[in-house]
Order: sequence, then C-alpha cells, then structure tokens
Amino acid sequence: MNVYEKLKELNLEIPAAPPKGGVYSPCQEFGDNLVYISGCGPAIGGEKVAGKLGKDFTTEEGKTFSRDAMLNVLAVLQDKIGDLNKVKKGVKILTFVASAEDFYEQPAVANGGSELLAALFGQECVPARSAIGVNVLPGNIPVETEAIFEIEK
Repeated sequence: MNVYEKLKELNLEIPAAPPKGGVYSPCQEFGDNLVYISGCGPAIGGEKVAGKLGKDFTTEEGKTFSRDAMLNVLAVLQDKIGDLNKVKKGVKILTFVASAEDFYEQPAVANGGSELLAALFGQECVPARSAIGVNVLPGNIPVETEAIFEIEK
C-alpha cells in the first residue's frame, strides 16, 4: 500500500509545506540519497498553537503536536522529492519540546511523530530519535521536529 493510501486510512493528509521562518533552506539533499528537513512546528493551515508542555498542554496534546510537526516535515520532503513513496526509511529525527520545568515526558510527546512514521512506512523504517526538553521555541510553539530521510533515487 502506498503512503497516500495509508494517510487516507488514518484520516490525515499532507498539508501545504509551512513557510520559512528565517534565512535557511527548509530542505537539503546530501550524500547519494539522504535528505535533511529543517525544524518544523505543529501549525497546519495557519492554525497557531503556543505554550509549553506540562504547563499549558498535556502529554497527549503534545503527541498530537508532534504528529502535526511530522506532517509538516513530510510536506517539506514531498515538495523536495515529489512523491513520499520514494522514502526508503527515516534515518534520524530530533524533537524539541518546550517544557515546563517539571515536565519530563519529552519522549512520550515525540512518539506522536514516530508513530506516524511507523504507520506510514513500517515499524522497520522508524528512525533513530532524540527528544529534548527546551525552555522556549520560536513563536512559543510547543514542539519542533527536524528529520533525515533516506530516499530512492
């Protein structure tokens, strides 16, 4: 089954790629078949979200933000490679979680993005991952995710 059929089964779709928030490239190819996607937040369709996990949002809400950030990552990747069915596997993701001082569930929040990748590409293609708690993220967003994917050429 292809990625787009799986998205439909999950009642999800790839949004428009988010606009750049500064002077950087949203996507860079390197090596023979690797693509790095700059950090993406959870805003989809202009809907803003702001605050910290453990203060303004629950872990479950954070998982949704992480999933939405990954949808934005995939939107940038799709713009670059044209078809998400060219993804061989995720290599690495890094999820930043804006956290209250006593919030320690960053890995559970990051699961939202990891679970989406597992559902779309298979458990065997789930990337290595880090989940980092930070004091603040740009625009006061609660979650930001960056990723590296291996693609078919």
